[in-house]
Amino acid sequence: MTITKPPQLSFSAASSPLCSLKGSLLTVAVLTFLSLFYLSLNSLRTPPPSPIVLESTIHVPQTKDEDYSDVYHSPDSFRLNYAEMERKLKIYIYPDGDPNTFFQTPRKVTGKYASEGYFFKNIRESHFRTLDPEEADLFFVPVSPHKMRGNGTSYEEMTVIVRDYVDGLIAKYPYWNRTLGADHFFVTCHDVGVRAFEGSPVMIKNTIRVVCSPSYNVGFIPHKDVALPQVLQPFALPAGGNDVENRTTLGFWAGHRNSKIRVILARVWENDTELDISNNRINRATGHLVYQKRFYRTKFCICPGGSQVNSARITDSIHYGCVPVILSDYYDLPFSDILDWRKFAVVLRERDVYDLKQILKNITQSEFVSLHNNLVKVQKHFQWNTPPVKFDAFHMIMYELWLRHHVIKY
Repeated sequence: MTITKPPQLSFSAASSPLCSLKGSLLTVAVLTFLSLFYLSLNSLRTPPPSPIVLESTIHVPQTKDEDYSDVYHSPDSFRLNYAEMERKLKIYIYPDGDPNTFFQTPRKVTGKYASEGYFFKNIRESHFRTLDPEEADLFFVPVSPHKMRGNGTSYEEMTVIVRDYVDGLIAKYPYWNRTLGADHFFVTCHDVGVRAFEGSPVMIKNTIRVVCSPSYNVGFIPHKDVALPQVLQPFALPAGGNDVENRTTLGFWAGHRNSKIRVILARVWENDTELDISNNRINRATGHLVYQKRFYRTKFCICPGGSQVNSARITDSIHYGCVPVILSDYYDLPFSDILDWRKFAVVLRERDVYDLKQILKNITQSEFVSLHNNLVKVQKHFQWNTPPVKFDAFHMIMYELWLRHHVIKY
């Protein structure tokens, strides 16, 4: 009997491609593993590549006349924040109050207290003003103690007028109660203005006070309040600067002895041959604009505090290109959180008055030239214009307010 074998299937031909594919995949896997292993070992022997630094996507155009030099504490921050402030800041002016009395409009825009008048005028000329209180970042309380003083209003009457006006705003509008007045501010240059608001304690405690007499030993709070530069405008003569070769007098001061530091300054130095110190104001009979012309000839102009810590002599010195020497304790200098005053001024303590001449003589010519050149760069910040122009005193005050509004939470 013949046994028939079942047919044998041959897999050799069919499995050949499959084996070839498996071998290829195995080979690729082995090579990949070896490559990764080699790279890992190599990374241990070589330092990591330098990180790629991406440039900021914020672009702020900068014109040739904008010099963001080291007179600023942080030039880049100032440039970027200032541009943002120009785009976004909005101020609402309360419309209440008769402009013919003590509200809305300034007394004048000349004289020692012109800064108050210019602000009242500039805020209405600027694009920062909004007529919609709902979009406002800050609220301006437009009462002018300087107008009250010009009208002969007594101090007691001022406090009542201010108190009643502020109480009326609080009762009429909802905006004060959102922050208890922390996003409100008032502006006054005469020192009587600060006293006029004492009848409304919430204005002193809560609001931003923009004042010319920022003495932080009598209630001024630097991180809340703003130092307003006292500017005597219009200036009698053009701005000085880039004229160091003409400045042959070491130091100059002339004025009333209406403070202790001024009395000491005059007593110690009025007979000195290198310091031009006058015991009183220069008599106009001696010649036309003699006082102002001395600023042009002097390296360092002495600026002692008077009845208050501030003095218009500081901005006079800056305008005429004479390096100011600050002799006033407790003075929170204008824009001091933006500008580095030691780059364009000499800031001393009042007790340094006895060593004044030696301190000034120890400043080398190259150091003086640097101070003078930096002084020219900041002149634009201490001048008022109408309408206001970029970087002038008005815009610097706006920037100070912009910085402070960021800490206010609704």
